[in-house]
Amino acid sequence: MASMSSRGSGTWTAEQNKAFEKALAVYDKDTPDRWYNIARAVGGKTAEEVKRHYEILVEDIKHIEAGQVPYPNYRRN
Repeated sequence: MASMSSRGSGTWTAEQNKAFEKALAVYDKDTPDRWYNIARAVGGKTAEEVKRHYEILVEDIKHIEAGQVPYPNYRRN
């Protein structure tokens, strides 16, 4: 499974991802022009790009919840 930043909607900076997360909390699924508003909040992305980024996020979450993504093997000190 590829990471979100390497699929579909191009490279996203840490700042854009943070703005995206905040905008998702503000503009829920019932918000008119949701993707346009989120794109405006993120900056540098189109409504279609933020919608695709969201769809990738949802797919990634489904894989994680289904146990299809291994937990990182952190070394204990």
